[in-house]
Amino acid sequence: MSAIRRTGIRKAAALTSKFVERIGGEVGPGGRSSVSGRTVAVFGGTGFLGRYVAFELGQNGTKTYFGNRGCELEHRHLKPNFDLGMCKFVFYGPRDRDSMAEVISDADVVINLVGKHYETKTLTTNPTGKFPPLLYKTNYSFQEAHVDIARTIAELCAEMQVDNLIHVSSLAAKEDSNSRWARSKFDGENAVKEAYPWATILRPAQLFGPEDRLLNWFARIAGSCPFVPMIDDGRALLQPVYMGDVAEAIRKIVDEPDKFEGRTIDCFGSQDFTYREIFEFVIDITKQEPKVFNVPLDIMKLLGSVIELAPTQPILTKDHVELWAEDYVAQTPEFYENQIGKDKILTLADLDVKQTPIEKVAFGYLHRFRAGGHFVTNTGYHHDV
Repeated sequence: MSAIRRTGIRKAAALTSKFVERIGGEVGPGGRSSVSGRTVAVFGGTGFLGRYVAFELGQNGTKTYFGNRGCELEHRHLKPNFDLGMCKFVFYGPRDRDSMAEVISDADVVINLVGKHYETKTLTTNPTGKFPPLLYKTNYSFQEAHVDIARTIAELCAEMQVDNLIHVSSLAAKEDSNSRWARSKFDGENAVKEAYPWATILRPAQLFGPEDRLLNWFARIAGSCPFVPMIDDGRALLQPVYMGDVAEAIRKIVDEPDKFEGRTIDCFGSQDFTYREIFEFVIDITKQEPKVFNVPLDIMKLLGSVIELAPTQPILTKDHVELWAEDYVAQTPEFYENQIGKDKILTLADLDVKQTPIEKVAFGYLHRFRAGGHFVTNTGYHHDV
């Protein structure tokens, strides 16, 4: 390599390092080509949030092990987030404790993103031989996905003396919720704290982003159904948070894990809305003109009970209805400000993560639902005569 080329590379590296956020102990030119010196194991990395967590971890050259339950090709979209050799996919079974230990291996930090918004089912023959000949068998229940697996991960972290554990729960996690999903999230938190008391618990509100099941849900229903059902006129409140903000918060915890040991962090957006307002926001972008049908809660639960029997991923379940009928918001600002001591619940502001407004990013992935796309409104674009 010529002296001129070496000089150019050094200058480029120095320039890059000025614009890349660095952490203590990181070596290298900065960014994805650095080595942070930290190893992280991630369970549930192929989900909606997982790909953005992978993006954040790759920024500082964090070596990452991803738990893989199937074909490695299912994880290939995560590889570009890392430099060569900085990510590894380890096969495991959620019911096989030893294989889960192999994922954790020599990790300094373990992140549990495992979650399911509906209970997966499969058709199986009736063991009694009577009618009906086929029955639905639950594959992974909320109890197993949110409580049992979380407990196993926490126990393994304690046994293997892992330095830090980050467990992602939910802002809706409540013991008295009507939603089994929300109650299982609450039980999962307690199981993790019991097995690994110094775990960091993240509780995000409903996530929005390109692959979300919130804004996209309304847009898809508006485009495929004759009407959009609204539970009790959509009066329940929610406070959606951008998935990129939650991923950034996780990365900042990984950068300084000891600082957040044993802490609970609530992640929520800057505004609260009713579901009706969210729906109106969506159709204002998509320019769809669906009919809205106000459905009483009991009727909507009955409808969800029928739809959830679909052999593929259901667009609605009874538990989904229960969750959307309850407020899904954070505490008041005064609640967070007046807390003191180690039990203080933190927020994104405590991690110096700025909340991204929903209107800033929603158009970028909702305009595809417009008839003709977003260029159809541009005069002359289609060479109008």
